[in-house]
Amino acid sequence: MHPSRVDSLVDLAYGMWILAAIILMVVVGTTVGAAFGVGVFLAYATHVVWKMARYDPEWMTREIAQQVEEDLTEEVTATVSEEMTETVGEAVSKEVAAVEKEVAGTVEETVEEAVSEEVSGTVEETVEETVEKAVKDATDPEST
Repeated sequence: MHPSRVDSLVDLAYGMWILAAIILMVVVGTTVGAAFGVGVFLAYATHVVWKMARYDPEWMTREIAQQVEEDLTEEVTATVSEEMTETVGEAVSKEVAAVEKEVAGTVEETVEEAVSEEVSGTVEETVEETVEKAVKDATDPEST
């Protein structure tokens, strides 16, 4: 049976049981409570039968599996994201420190060599010129 047909039949049955309970209450009179109780009991029994006809035993399993999957996905995503952030952060920090050391050492050596060569060359030229001039002035009688 299709669920829509089952729903329609159950609605019709509920209506019939309620009508039967009302008729029993009016006709019987003194046993009104019993008639109403029978009507309610029959309506409840119909309701239970209808629910059992529509019951899907796999429903709860699917719902739980879906919820577990969602929870695990969230937890794994959060954990992986956190771990990756920490790991990448540490790796980048170590790499930056190593590169800083290497660059500092290379720059220091290069600057020392360049400055040393430049200063040596300039000092040699200046000293040589000054000495030549002093010697020239000392040996040249015309300049005095």
